Amino acid sequence: MVYLPVQSLMLALATPLANHGVAVNHFNLGARALEPLGGGVPLRVLPLGASITYGQGSSDANGYRESLRVMLTSAGNQVNMVGSRKSGSMPDNDVEGWPGKRIGEVAAEAKKITPKTKPNVVLINAGTNDALQNFQVSTASARMEAMIVDLFAMSPKATVVLSTLIMNRVADVETRVLDINAQYRQLARKLRRQGRRVVLAEMHGSDGLVSSDMVDDTHPNDVGYKKMASIWFRALVAASDEKLLQRAEAVSGLPDGGP
Repeated sequence: MVYLPVQSLMLALATPLANHGVAVNHFNLGARALEPLGGGVPLRVLPLGASITYGQGSSDANGYRESLRVMLTSAGNQVNMVGSRKSGSMPDNDVEGWPGKRIGEVAAEAKKITPKTKPNVVLINAGTNDALQNFQVSTASARMEAMIVDLFAMSPKATVVLSTLIMNRVADVETRVLDINAQYRQLARKLRRQGRRVVLAEMHGSDGLVSSDMVDDTHPNDVGYKKMASIWFRALVAASDEKLLQRAEAVSGLPDGGP
């Protein structure tokens, strides 16, 4: 058993998922005895999305990734972040974050990197640019579903953690964010009913990011990114509790742990 201090668990752990992949919307703030996730399976993590995934707005360009990696390794898992790009001061700074790209464009990039890396965890935060650009908002879920189905075809051992979009300070954009988030919640339930290994990371719930967590209208500040890391972590804990995490396929040149 690894006993994590309260400081490491703040905004991190929650009870297991319920309702077909929708994360329980509260945090456990007490100290919790935590075994390694998935029985200690190494986590080959593909952070997938646009500028928020890339870490834009954070002081070190690590975004949520370094804080999340520390939480996972502290729990006892080896972690290797993978992606075709690098961003941030952290040693294991591989990422698949493409500032400005919409869901379909992120999906096109995912098709290039996923077969090469075969991640067993994919963290998706995409759709903010669809909301910003008012691009076919009513069908965002269909584009996201197509991407997720392709991800499973390219990496059959993957567990996909789908993030709802964080808040936006611009009222019209926020209305579109709320629309997309409602679609994503329904999509997560649909995919779980189909037996897919999908977990929802609720970034826009009562314990999600607020205006003071933002560096501008769209991107988190360092505090906001740490909150995002905690929400990703609680979703992965829930995935572990549901025994969704599987060992990644072997890929030559990809170790279990990053630098």
